Amino acid sequence: MISSALIPLLLIAALFYGLIRRVDVYDAFLEGAAEGLPVIVQVLPYLAGMLMAIRVFRESGLMNLFTNLLAPLLSPLGVDANLMPLIFLRPLSGSGSMALVKELMDRFGPDSLPAYTAAILMGSSETIFYEASLYFGSVGVKKMGFTLPVSLIASFAGVVAGILAARLTW
Repeated sequence: MISSALIPLLLIAALFYGLIRRVDVYDAFLEGAAEGLPVIVQVLPYLAGMLMAIRVFRESGLMNLFTNLLAPLLSPLGVDANLMPLIFLRPLSGSGSMALVKELMDRFGPDSLPAYTAAILMGSSETIFYEASLYFGSVGVKKMGFTLPVSLIASFAGVVAGILAARLTW
């Protein structure tokens, strides 16, 4: 109940704060929106490029190829082959990853080991490429230095820890 009312309560609190401080809240909102539009226009090409790359990765069959190649190697280590698409897609797309988790839950049930592990993997990893392209692109950074390698290492550690945590607590 409280969580669904939180956003409207914050908006009402901001309105009252503006009234107390004698700020024209509507004009301030319009100014902020006007300042935000150029940022959206600047970020849009990076976002569109990333979304297109994700789509190509999935639709071309590359994700399935990687899954099929690595499944025999990772299966003896306790990595369920059904989790491989999630492991590949998570650094690229949050919404695509959520769709894969939903598919796993629909197929195996929410109380299954694959669904449990997928939920832990969602919480222990991040959408690296999406965020890097969006945030670095929005400020015009062309060279990311060690950001991607360190992020990928951290994501790998999150996947390993997530799989171990799921196995140990299941």
